[in-house]
Amino acid sequence: MYDLVVVGAGPYGLSVAAHAAAQGLDLRVFGRSMESWHAMPSGMFLKSEPWASHLSDPEGRYGLDAYAAARGVRAEHGVPLPVERFAAYGDWFARQAVPPVDERLVGAVAPTAGGFELRTEDGERLRARTVALAVGVLPFLEVPGALRGLPRRFVTHSSHHGDLDGLAGRDVTVVGAGQAALETAALLTERGAAAVRIVARAGRLDWNTPPPALDRGLLPSLRAPHTGLGCGWRNRLYADTPGIFRRLPAAARERIFERALGPAGAWWLRERFAAVGDVRLGQRIASADVTGDERLRLGVAGPDGATVLETDHVIAATGFVPDLDRAGVLSPALRGALRRVGAGGAPEVGRLFESSWPGLFLSGLLTAPSYGPSMRFVFGAEYTAGRLVKGVRQRLRAGAGRGLPGRPRTGGRTAVPA
Repeated sequence: MYDLVVVGAGPYGLSVAAHAAAQGLDLRVFGRSMESWHAMPSGMFLKSEPWASHLSDPEGRYGLDAYAAARGVRAEHGVPLPVERFAAYGDWFARQAVPPVDERLVGAVAPTAGGFELRTEDGERLRARTVALAVGVLPFLEVPGALRGLPRRFVTHSSHHGDLDGLAGRDVTVVGAGQAALETAALLTERGAAAVRIVARAGRLDWNTPPPALDRGLLPSLRAPHTGLGCGWRNRLYADTPGIFRRLPAAARERIFERALGPAGAWWLRERFAAVGDVRLGQRIASADVTGDERLRLGVAGPDGATVLETDHVIAATGFVPDLDRAGVLSPALRGALRRVGAGGAPEVGRLFESSWPGLFLSGLLTAPSYGPSMRFVFGAEYTAGRLVKGVRQRLRAGAGRGLPGRPRTGGRTAVPA
């Protein structure tokens, strides 16, 4: 039986694994290294600054700056970093700081006596005293209700596209007003789509401003300090104090999670996006059906009433929702037993990232309603990894003294660990 199995090999999973390996835990890591990052279209850039995009190892030896120096490439403040370079950095980090990653996917995690039983996609079963779920964002993709259930040849999510060239010459509608929507629309235009339009609920497009210099004097730094989430004191609170955020009432956390760091385009994208001529704001997709000539007919509702438009394909760049019910890797009994944040679908997470089921630890997007907006970004991996592994060690010690973890208390629900 392993001490810890990490399910997922993106920035959070690899960071947790690096800290666990340094602690000498008997460890397995499953997942395809940096899978969602490798799947992004070529030509995309990282929105975060390079210094806010490090994966985490205990000694800080394998940051993005170390990778850039070793490879002789740029990773500088104010210089957009290609996504494929960041994905390559993650693979390099895995080779340097993590035991060999088993690229099979885990199909199921279920509680069992003494811990958990996991089943891989090819049917192998193994057991672990603790599990760290680091499945990234792909299980939680969100598609507007009117578009759900339509064939993938007509409707996709922005995360489905590793290559946009197949949409050249076609009429494409992109839904959303955030970075993924705006950058996808710009790339489609540059790659020869016949027509590209944006449809978004937002009444306006917001754009980030270019980042000020890191060294800009005391007074400007005090007025708007740099943080891994952007400049400003509010961002500083989100970036530096996730533990305080966790202690807020659930209703306050939900409200902040929904509103903080809303959709906005990167400063370096604005000029390129100007080529996208059809931008329809304050509108939503109310209905969708396939026409006889294999196109999509969209009913679009806006402040001036309803309109109809036809398009060849819709890309929903509408983000991800941390809904526990979408974490299908967890058995139904396990999902049903977990305490949730308020009335929402996200799990409540304790002080060291342990869920309300002893021995099951969570990371990344699923923890954002508990720990705040930084968990939606690579930046949050630094705060998470060492604390989560500390929680694993505490759980293992408790299990050695009182019986192993993974057995629910009375009624199948447990208190969230303090």
